[in-house]
Amino acid sequence: MNKPSARKPAKPCYEHIGGKLGQLLLEQFVEKGWIAKDNPAERQYYITDKGTEEFTKLGIDLSKIKGE
Repeated sequence: MNKPSARKPAKPCYEHIGGKLGQLLLEQFVEKGWIAKDNPAERQYYITDKGTEEFTKLGIDLSKIKGE
């Protein structure tokens, strides 16, 4: 087990993960092509077909995500 001082924070913020962990996850999901956006100026991302496949492999139930 990790010592408390060695633990890294994973901040929940409302209904998402914030902080450095959230930033790193976002960067990796974009780099791997799991999420994308059509226009760099847009704020929201969408889950790609590859992302749907990979998140499902991880056991993530994407049906719990509300569509906009």
